[in-house]
Amino acid sequence: MKNWWYYHKWYVIIGVILFLIICNLIGNALGLFRKSPDLQVAYIGKASLPADTAAAIQEAFTSLAADYNHDGEIIVQVNQYVNGNDNPDADTAYYQYASEITLIGDISDCESYFFLLEDPADFQRTYQLLASADGSCPDSSDYETEGKILQWSDCPVLADMELGTYTDTSLGQTTTGNNQDILSGLYLGRRCFYTDTVTEHVKECARLWDTLRQSIQNN
Repeated sequence: MKNWWYYHKWYVIIGVILFLIICNLIGNALGLFRKSPDLQVAYIGKASLPADTAAAIQEAFTSLAADYNHDGEIIVQVNQYVNGNDNPDADTAYYQYASEITLIGDISDCESYFFLLEDPADFQRTYQLLASADGSCPDSSDYETEGKILQWSDCPVLADMELGTYTDTSLGQTTTGNNQDILSGLYLGRRCFYTDTVTEHVKECARLWDTLRQSIQNN
């Protein structure tokens, strides 16, 4: 054994190192080494939000949420889905198709409780997923958004936050602006559940929704 180890020890050491690297890559890819989010927000619009704006959304909800899963950290995950872009560019069309498939997976797996929408009417016509005021699913013939959404700019709890600015570079051009300017035109809704499968921490998310809605009523 000593003789074998003398000639093969470096093969063993290198093999162990490679094994650990592969395990780390696979674990990160599957999310095994990341803490699970306390809540998830799905943004759906014709174009992706700037990274700074997505971070601002996380900051806003982190300040309102709590450590629902008791892992010692408040984590808000923003999932971006591009939908309804009429750009004929092949790359854009492919990205939009992949985004729509991922959105369907999000809906099927009940990942996101909140939906931040550029066009809530189109979203409701397509998915009929926005909950009624009492949290129930709409009637099969109800495709309206009235009573199911909150405009970001109308919600003092969100609109009054200082969320900083964004810098975005697209097609070689750099633009800057205020994150609240982008978010003010979006609408927030919450999903309903047609089956017994629900989003994690659904009761806590529902209470947060009530807080947002109450801030409008008290304004």
